[in-house]
Amino acid sequence: MNWLLDLGNSRLKVASWAPGEGLGPVQAWPHGAADFAPSLQRWLAGVQPGDRCWLASVAGSELTAAVAEALASHGNPAIRARTRAACAGVRIAYAEPARLGVDRFLALLAAQARGPGPWLLVSAGSALTVDLLDGSGQHRGGVIAPSPEHMRAALAARFPALAYAGGEACDFATDTADAVAGGSVGAAVGLVERSHRQAIRLLGVAPRVLVGGGGAPRLREWLEIESEPAPGLVLEGLAVYAADKEDTGG
Repeated sequence: MNWLLDLGNSRLKVASWAPGEGLGPVQAWPHGAADFAPSLQRWLAGVQPGDRCWLASVAGSELTAAVAEALASHGNPAIRARTRAACAGVRIAYAEPARLGVDRFLALLAAQARGPGPWLLVSAGSALTVDLLDGSGQHRGGVIAPSPEHMRAALAARFPALAYAGGEACDFATDTADAVAGGSVGAAVGLVERSHRQAIRLLGVAPRVLVGGGGAPRLREWLEIESEPAPGLVLEGLAVYAADKEDTGG
């Protein structure tokens, strides 16, 4: 059995996987919670000796080391996923591949494995990221922006008069809380839709749009372009990465 672990900025996601099969049920725990370590240990109780664990992490080095140590102590040392210049039919645009977050890299692998592109990959998580993958598997680059939640936090920190919680996002608000909510979501939507238009200009064809991350449902409600939910894209990509490593022995 293989276990895939996606250690993100706010949560750890885990799923089982066997070559040639899809992912098993996904479990997730916020790693900022007090019961994170006990939850990890409860999950480890079901991991058998000899099971392989594949770990992708964009979390801090201390937390990543703690999770890796827990796996090693259980007898299942983690195989770390690293961004590579080329993998499973995908070629990275970055001159220094290590500077591309492994979560974005794995999302590209997952999209390529779903079928011919082009693809526009949107992650609405702790940050908002957009990446373009063309029909040949070439990554054309991407953009990173604050998430709507971080936009609101930045406004509140800089301008106390705008420190409003809640609010209902709408186009033309008649209340400050609603205006902040609408502005932050609208800014994210504008970036995604502009990226989509620019992709069409660059490639001459509209890419399919995959949207993942905790903020995906709300973002998709506002998008005026067709999109598809992709909640487990990083784990899907980690399975592609693991299969490629096993096939090539790399």
